This record gives sequence, structure tokens and C-alpha cells, in this order.
Amino acid sequence: MTRATTVRAVLAAAVLLVSVLIALTMSPRLGLDLQGGTRMVLQAKDSDTAKADRESTDRTLEVLRQRIDSLGVTEPTLTRSGEDRIIVELPDVQDPRKAAEVIGRTAQLTFHAVQGPAAQNGDRADAKGDAEAGNGPTLPDEQGRSLDLGPARLSGAGVKDATAAFDAQQGAGWTVSLDFHKKAGRDWTRLTGEAACHPVQDDRRRVAIVLDEQIISSPQVSPSVGCNVGLPSGSTQITGSFSADEARELALLIKGGALPLPVEIVEQRTVGPTLGAAAIDASARAALIGAAATALFITIVYRLFGALAAVALAAYGLISYAALVALGVTLTLPGLAGFVLAIGMAVDANVLVFERAREEHAQHPGRSLRSSLTAGFRNAWSAVADSNVTTLIAAGLLFFLGSGPVKGFGVTLAIGVLASMFSALVIARALTDIAARSRFVSDYRGINGIAAPGRVRTWLTRRDPQLMRSPRRWLLISTALIAVAVLGIVVRGVNLGVEFTGGRLVEYSTSRPVDVERARTALADAGFADAEVTTAGAGDLSVRTGKLDNDGEHALRAALAEEGGETTKVRDELIGPSLGDELRRNALIALGIAVLVQLAYLAIRFRWTFAVASVAALVHDVIILVGAFAWLGRTVDGIFLAALLTVIGYSVNDSVVVFDRVRELWAKARRVPLATVANQAVLQTVPRTVNTGMGALFILTALAVLGGDSLADFALALLIGICVGTYSSVLTAVPAALLLERSSKAPPPARKRAPGRRSGTKTARRDPLDNGARV
Repeated sequence: MTRATTVRAVLAAAVLLVSVLIALTMSPRLGLDLQGGTRMVLQAKDSDTAKADRESTDRTLEVLRQRIDSLGVTEPTLTRSGEDRIIVELPDVQDPRKAAEVIGRTAQLTFHAVQGPAAQNGDRADAKGDAEAGNGPTLPDEQGRSLDLGPARLSGAGVKDATAAFDAQQGAGWTVSLDFHKKAGRDWTRLTGEAACHPVQDDRRRVAIVLDEQIISSPQVSPSVGCNVGLPSGSTQITGSFSADEARELALLIKGGALPLPVEIVEQRTVGPTLGAAAIDASARAALIGAAATALFITIVYRLFGALAAVALAAYGLISYAALVALGVTLTLPGLAGFVLAIGMAVDANVLVFERAREEHAQHPGRSLRSSLTAGFRNAWSAVADSNVTTLIAAGLLFFLGSGPVKGFGVTLAIGVLASMFSALVIARALTDIAARSRFVSDYRGINGIAAPGRVRTWLTRRDPQLMRSPRRWLLISTALIAVAVLGIVVRGVNLGVEFTGGRLVEYSTSRPVDVERARTALADAGFADAEVTTAGAGDLSVRTGKLDNDGEHALRAALAEEGGETTKVRDELIGPSLGDELRRNALIALGIAVLVQLAYLAIRFRWTFAVASVAALVHDVIILVGAFAWLGRTVDGIFLAALLTVIGYSVNDSVVVFDRVRELWAKARRVPLATVANQAVLQTVPRTVNTGMGALFILTALAVLGGDSLADFALALLIGICVGTYSSVLTAVPAALLLERSSKAPPPARKRAPGRRSGTKTARRDPLDNGARV
């Protein structure tokens, strides 16, 4: 073996060994959509005393962390997102009502002296206006009588601890005991001492304890307490006919502290554990079957070298999984789909190399198999690099502009691209280099898979179709497809998901089958006339409404239970209208940035005409994909956006491969008409396009059939996108580039000097467009 092959083999062995150790000793971090639980996005709002900035949001996060820790949730996760948002993940929490109530309450606890009954019973003054006037608010007490309160003398910040207990001796039932910090204890003694100066049974002898502008308790100071003496213990007890749960919740709110800022739940997602487990099983089956079909396909097409590529493909799966685990990436449902999809896309680099090696062997029949393979790796490098960079751009946009699980898809896609390049350029190359040195492999063309040209290439060589003779014809067909797609968008409309429109989408599983019409009638009778009810696969029901809080969802589920028996919530998504507008705006921004970034990259790497043509092709793909979903009535949501950006990367990937070949051939034959050059480039890259597309289609078909309802739309979008993208990269991008070049006066690209060729050395001339075929 050469030194380079040895280095690759050692590096591959070391990476595989580390990956095996990581896979055996570490477990993946599953997102809530796979393990089940509730995810909330809270947005901090400006208050009278604080502005929602990074610092105040961080303080709010710490208060929320104390509250959630007291709830006893296993391994909760709280992170700040941007300046004013907090992401809360609660594993295994299926009913978010109580958690949302505890999390969202501001818990502004204050202690007031009572000035006496209000002038008119039932009046409730504006607390803000009273505070500005130097007075306290007017609020109803436990019996509903309005009391005039003095300014707040003590806040919840002075409370050191709060505990709920059952007072059996005094007969007070459940109470909440408060312990004050030292200074707050003195303030409490002073407050109760002033109240003790008033007669027994006088309202002014009471102390009002106010939580979120509501009097929760207003006890009288005991007759045994002297005037200006007060309670010396620095503690007190809140009574109020609490139940056990109410007392514990109140203690939890007080102990957790007051939120520096009020918060609003702008997004809430709940996934049942059975749905997550089913998604993992379905994705695992799809991955195994799809990967097996892909491996079998490339083994049939490329024989021994295809089998070695299949081994590298298995190594890719191990390396990318280990990278996800080692980096602590949260594996979400779209991320899992991205991991499976990247298996199919990982074949692309190997296919590019093997097809270039086949061309080299056909053009130089006397060249050794190893030399042809080395030339294949060298000549395919630019196309491999450019195509993977465009996919990484799409993955980066998904991460930075996506939200929630879509970010996970971007991360797994990026890791998959990098791992696939390593598996193709290091592992597969080391294996094929070693195999190519075998004389048995070199001599038998039917075994190695490189010496034979391949059926697609042979057919194209024999027929030599002139696809680029009339480029306008292909553009007219593309225009017609776009017109059909736009018609679908206009006539049928785009069915935007709740993620983009705001509202609530809940899926239920019932113990008895429920007809959709019966479910609609039951919900209408229960006051949910605007609810949209559809089937969600396997007999489940999907209910979509506008604004619906957690109590409303509980009532909605109860109404369904009357028809379907035991009703279990499978999935729950709540998106606030402001967040829906923001996500819809971000989706458009993501698409715009994707187009501009791809245009800039391609303009730098290629000619501006090639860049514009490639971007026109990807816009063509985007419009047709959206139009197809409009005609089919499928939902356009965040997962669809992930698929759409992936299609953009895939479309540009295909166009890059074709234009890379056009650039190469045109530089060698500057006087040959560009249409002839482009036609030959298309014919030479069609085998790669077909074989790579087949690898991805095997995976996506497996995902669509076996991946379950959660991944069906995602797989369908990618299936449509890849088929359309394969067509447009050849029959839209190339014809568009030809027409642009006719109006451009730029000279052909300069020819690159071949490696190792010295200036002035004479070599035999050969037709640069000759594909090696011989009669």
C-alpha cells in the first residue's frame, strides 16, 4: 500500500473505533417529540417596573427554574432564546394545565394594612391609578367585601420559605406558613403592631395578603398582640379554606418568588410517549429497509466497488450517530428523518467518483484500474465539494432560521453531510484502493464495477440524444408546470399549518371508533362550533381550533370522550398568533436568504449565467412543490419548510454537478458551440443523477410507507422535490444557462493545466468531447 492509503486506513480505523466506543457507552438525547412530554415557549412582556431585556429574562428564567424544580418534573430543561423568550421542556408531562398555571403566574405577593371597607361595596379601583395617587388598591376580600388597602408594606421578596401544612389543632385546615428574612421580619412586626392598635373586629386590625392583585387572606391580628408590639416571630400563617392542592400550589408560587416580568405562553407542544416510541420504531425500520435497498442497488450497479461503498455507508451511519451522541445533539423527529435521509444522500459522493472512474477507464483502456480510480477521485472532487457546500448552506439556514424541531433537522443534516464526505473520501477510498491493487479484481471487468461502462451510459452513447438542440422547448414545459402549480395555489389555496396561522391542533385516540361528523356535532354542542375535525390515521381524530386555552382543551376532550369512550391526547400544538405571524415571516425570510446565498455562492464558484440558471431552477422547484401540496390539500408547516429547504440544497446539488462538467468540457473545447458542450455534459452526468436519485428514493419511499403519519408529509415533500429537482437541474437550469449565455459576451472559461504537464510538452490531441466509446 502507498503511504496515503495507509494513512487513510489508519484514520478510518481510529474514527470507527472511537465511534463504536461512543455508541456503546453513551445514549442519545431524545427530544420531547420522541420521548413524550410538553414543550413551552414563553415570551416575557414589559411591565411597569421592568423591560423585557436579556438580563430581566435571565432573572425570570431562574424563578421559573425554582418553580419547575418544585413540581418534581424529571430532568426539566429551561433555556433562554433571544432577548425575551424562554424555552421550557418538561419530559413525561402530558397534561400541561397545572404546569402552565404555575409557570405563567407572576406571583406578585404583597402585604398591606387595611384602611377599612370601600366607600361602595363591589367597587374595585385600578391598582395602578391608586399607586400613582399614593394609596393602595381597593380589592375584594375572601367574602367578596371590598377593602381599601394601604400601600404595600412588604413584598414576596422578603419571604425566606413557604410551606403547606394541615393545621388540625386550631381547626384551620390547610394553611401556608411563611418565614421572613431578617429585615422583612422586622417590617412584618411593625405592620402587625400598627394593625393591633385598632379595636378587635375592626377591619383596620386586619392585614391583607395580596397575590396577583387578589386578596388571598386578610387575617385579624390576635387580641393578645399589643399596640405597636406586633408579632415578634418573623413568621405568619396564611389561612383561607384552602384545599391540599391549593395550599401546595400557593406555597410553591410564594417560595419560587415573583416573576420579574409577566410571561405569555406563545407556543406549547405536547406529545404522548406512545407516539414518540412509534416514530422511533417506524424510522428505524425505514432506515434499515431503505439503507439495505440502497446498498443492494449500488452493489448491483458497481459490483465489488459498490459493495465496498455499502460498507462505507454502514460506517457513515455509525460515525454520524456517534457524532450526534457525543455532541449532545437533541434528536427530534425531523432530526431522525434527516439522519435517515442523509443515508441516501451519502451515496452521492461515491457515485460521482465511480462514474468519473468509469469515464477515465473508457477514455484510456490501457490505464490500470487503480489509476482510473485515482483519477475518478481527483476529477470528482470539485463537484463533491460544491454539492456538499450547497447542502450545508441549506442545513445552516434550517438551524439559524428554523424553530424547535426544525433546528434539530438542520443539525443532523449538517453532521450527515460531513460524515458522508469522510466515509466516501477516506473510508471508501481506502477500501477501493486496497481492492484495486488485487490483480484478480483488475482483470475481471464483471467484478470490479469500474471497467464496465454501465447500462445507462452505454445506452446514451449509442443513442446520443441531442437534448439541448431546442432549449426553449424545455423552458416552455417548465413554464407550463409552474402555471399548473400557481393555479393550484390560487384555486385550492395553501393549507398553512397551525404553526404559521396560530391556534391549536390536538390529536386524540379514542377507545371506540368515532365518525368525523359525529365528532363535529359533539364538539359543536359543547360550544366548539368552529373546530375543524379530520382523521389523523389509524382511527385517530385531529381537532384544529383558533384560540383555545388548556381548560378549553380539557372540556373539548371531555366532549369527545362522551362519543368515543376513553380519549387519550396523542399530540398537542398551541401557537400564539404573534408567534404564528413571526414564524410565517421567518419562513419567507429563510426562503429568500436561501435563494440569495445559493446565488452568491454559485456566482463565485461558476459564471453568473450558471448561477442565475441554477437559482431559477430551484425557484421552479419551490413553486411546483408548494403547488403540489396545494392541489393535494396537504399541510404546509415547519416540517414542510425543512423539506423545502432540503429540496433547495438537493436541486442546487444536482445543478452544480452538471455545470461543473459543462465548465470542464467547455474549457477544453472553447471553440465548440456551448449547446454541444452542454448536451455532452448532460449525457455524461445522467448516470450519476439517476443512480444518486435512486439511492435517495429508496430511503424516502421507506420513510413514506413505514415512517407513519408523523413523517408521511415530510417524505412526500422530499419525494416530489427530488423528482422535480432532478428534472429541473438538467432540463431547466441548463437550457436557461444556454439562453443567458447567448445574450452574454463573456468569454468561455479558461482551460486548467493538467497536473504534471510541463510547458511545451507535445501530446497527442484528442477530441475533448469524446466519451471514450469505440465502434
